[in-house]
Amino acid sequence: MIHQNAHHRRLSLYHFLLLAGRRIKPLQQVHAQIIVSGKTTSLPFLTKLLTSACAAEAILYTRQLLFSISNPDSFLFSSLIKTSTNHNFCHDSLIFYQHMLVCNAECSSHALTAVIKACANLSALGIGKNVHCHVLVCGYGSDLFVQAALVSFYAKCNELGGARKVFDEMPQKTLVAWNSMISGYEQNGLAEEAIRLFSSMRDSGIEFDSVTMASLLSSCSQLGALGLGQWIHEYINRNDLHVNTTIGTSFINMYGRCGDVVKAREVFESLNQQNVITWTAMISAYGRHGYGREAIEVFHLMKLHGPSPNSVTFIAVLSACAHAGLVSEGQLAYDSMIQDYQTVPKMEHHVSMVDMLGRAGLLHEAYQHIQDMNPIKPTAAVWTAMLGACKMHKNISLGVVAAENLLAIEPHHPGHFVLISNIYAMAGQMDRVERVRNVMIRKGLKKQVGYATIEVDNKTYLFSMADKSHNETDIIYRYLDELMERCREVGYTPAFESVMHEVEEEERVHALRYHSEKLALAFGLLKTGEGSIIRIVKNLRVCEDCHIAFKFISVVAKRKIIVHDKLRFHHFEDGSCSCLDYW
Repeated sequence: MIHQNAHHRRLSLYHFLLLAGRRIKPLQQVHAQIIVSGKTTSLPFLTKLLTSACAAEAILYTRQLLFSISNPDSFLFSSLIKTSTNHNFCHDSLIFYQHMLVCNAECSSHALTAVIKACANLSALGIGKNVHCHVLVCGYGSDLFVQAALVSFYAKCNELGGARKVFDEMPQKTLVAWNSMISGYEQNGLAEEAIRLFSSMRDSGIEFDSVTMASLLSSCSQLGALGLGQWIHEYINRNDLHVNTTIGTSFINMYGRCGDVVKAREVFESLNQQNVITWTAMISAYGRHGYGREAIEVFHLMKLHGPSPNSVTFIAVLSACAHAGLVSEGQLAYDSMIQDYQTVPKMEHHVSMVDMLGRAGLLHEAYQHIQDMNPIKPTAAVWTAMLGACKMHKNISLGVVAAENLLAIEPHHPGHFVLISNIYAMAGQMDRVERVRNVMIRKGLKKQVGYATIEVDNKTYLFSMADKSHNETDIIYRYLDELMERCREVGYTPAFESVMHEVEEEERVHALRYHSEKLALAFGLLKTGEGSIIRIVKNLRVCEDCHIAFKFISVVAKRKIIVHDKLRFHHFEDGSCSCLDYW
């Protein structure tokens, strides 16, 4: 009879524990009953109580409770560390891990996997490396779950060498490990490596999932690799896979960044559900291509039928207005952001406003906006926008003010010196150009190397200025020379002044003719059929001469050319550019 009553009490306590769920007051009541009934050494009860309290986000109570237990075992620690990591109490996961070591409790692969994930979330590289050593000491070095967690940890800490070493040593690579490695490359700007690894993944016969696709689509966006992005889309359609909001948004970003804004809109319209990120992605895609009116149209639709725009949405709207000269629309959006949505402007909004006003030639209004930011101090990005506008409209006096403020913030940024040099050169003040160049030489500053990429038959080719590394260099150069002569015959004149002050003496002969984007274009025209669109990605702002030349080439070659430079997209067709020379 006594035995039956004890059993009944145990069942009753466990029942109350289950009923308490994630509510802290009922959990504390159960805790009191455990103490009263003398079950303070019953680890199964205490484990359930601890994990429930942690899941209820009563982390201080959880910590106090743990340290009151005299004999915690391996299962208790594994459960608690896993729960605390899953509920984003990563610092506490490390505290519980340290306590586990002090208690000499046996270490499990589950506990180690959770601790490594906590280190990854905290980017705690040093602690994570120590845990890795502990993994090897405990004999879990070949555990698939631990290895996958280590790959993710090193990738998130930007230690791609360490991540790849663990990954390569895995005898059996899980989907999680593949995804962590691909995502690590993508998030660290190594899109080519991410795509190369994906090819190996396919060759290994591993089926990819939505996580893989999101990383791949982001990699395609970085490289302008439209072909692979289209292949992923076709694969989804072929296999009748569901496109959720996250993947749909990734497709909108990919198509927008790869130059096909029509396809981006098609995907947008096809989605059953669109969240604020999806709407913002569509507005951003239009803005990036200079289609400001369309961006505003989507913004108005969002206000009518979609979720409330957030801070990032307004950055996209203001940027779209800046690149399309829609000053009044931009000012209305800025005022609406503050008055209708109670959104306090961040630095990015100020940058967009200065950019928008400056590009439109309203330089004094742009400068006044900077003054009105007080007491907020303008960042380098604000003054860069101001300086760029001064260069565009050849305003030397304000340009010098912007330059002085910019150099006070970032005195070692070579791009700023190049901008200042450009302004002086356009004003014909070559003595000042020389002075700026001498400062750059004295500080050891060099212009960022420009390069252009083009995708042909799903393979990406890279060209730099006067590049002769390609195995068909002679053919490319010969074709480009012929092309430029044909352009000269129909009115093209090189814009020598746009680069003469930027390059070294020995570079001047080739400085315009063999720019990276021209070489990429020549290669693209040679390798693709009539009527196909040429898509080029440039890491810097496209130069004035190439911009002029591409208009002529679109006529003589009878092709549409899309260039994605550092700032925006340019659609060249029939002798004109979509930016209307406003970039």
